[in-house]
Amino acid sequence: MLPLSLYTIPVYARRALLVSLILFLAGVRPVAAAGAHLLICFGDSITAGYGLEDGQAYPDFLERDLAAAGYHYKVLNRGTSGATTSDAVASLPGILALRPDVVIVEFGGNDGLRGLPLDTTRRNLDQVLTTLETAHIRVLLAGITLPPNYGPDYIRAFQQVFATLAAHHHVAFVPMIYKNLIPVAGTIQADGIHPTAKGSAILANTLLPALKPLLVKSRE
Repeated sequence: MLPLSLYTIPVYARRALLVSLILFLAGVRPVAAAGAHLLICFGDSITAGYGLEDGQAYPDFLERDLAAAGYHYKVLNRGTSGATTSDAVASLPGILALRPDVVIVEFGGNDGLRGLPLDTTRRNLDQVLTTLETAHIRVLLAGITLPPNYGPDYIRAFQQVFATLAAHHHVAFVPMIYKNLIPVAGTIQADGIHPTAKGSAILANTLLPALKPLLVKSRE
């Protein structure tokens, strides 16, 4: 039984899901080169590289870091600026169609900044993780926090959403992807939210230790 009900998602998503199932059954992987594994960075503007030039988003640095460490992975950036966890659910058919080995899930920041109900964020992320797990895709969940003006109670509850889901699904987890970025000058753009190229390099390095146990080392 599919984790996404065909009767509760839009028509366009149903069509995309059908395409993904056909590709899955056919064994088609349209992105990764022969012999390479596929890692998808699935997220919002932090993943997309908002305000950066091509090649400066964290997935770009991550692919280079993995190659240097001996991991033969094609890293595909599937970040969308402004995306919420609801958008993540709607985009799942396209992610499944690519048949990735590993997915980094980085959503929730826009939900928090818009003050969306935490139950909605939790439910959507749970659906994303459940769907990827059902497809036997390894997952790293990336958590984020909110600016102090949102209040300690809301921030604490927001952060707990990620921790609770990571524990429930037993997925790899980085509670706060900005933890190594904030103390370093020149890592945040003028908007106070998005990483610079320097910040993106740090994000990739922050994710790498939690990611490595999910990966297969290249054969010599």
